[in-house]
Amino acid sequence: MARRLGDLEDAVMTRVWRWNRPVTVREVLEDLQEERSIAYTTVMTVMDNLRLKGWLRRVGEGRAYRYEAVSTRAAYSAALMNEGWSASDNPAAALVDFFGMMSPEQVDVLRDALRVVQLRGVHLDTPGERDEPPGR
Repeated sequence: MARRLGDLEDAVMTRVWRWNRPVTVREVLEDLQEERSIAYTTVMTVMDNLRLKGWLRRVGEGRAYRYEAVSTRAAYSAALMNEGWSASDNPAAALVDFFGMMSPEQVDVLRDALRVVQLRGVHLDTPGERDEPPGR
């Protein structure tokens, strides 16, 4: 199960995901320092913790490391949504409430996503429809 990232972890991962390439602690530090005062050792510790938690992997480069994301922000978001949905005692109601919170733009994105899923061969029909033989 995905655990929600802390604020600083999220700030670090946001940069790694946005840059979409191996990064050094120094690069992340310099970008973070545009928004807040933060020490090199703090960023280094957070990035190493993210590595230990399985969010980042690192490769040695001289005396430093380059870190890269193990998965995408989309996969992280999906895992969080799945965790929240799975924790509900009424998953159908949770989905109805979630869909009710969506903006018209988000509903359009949902429709597009459902079309992609169906194109991949995943059938989103109801259980009763799946059980009926073809032609009924």
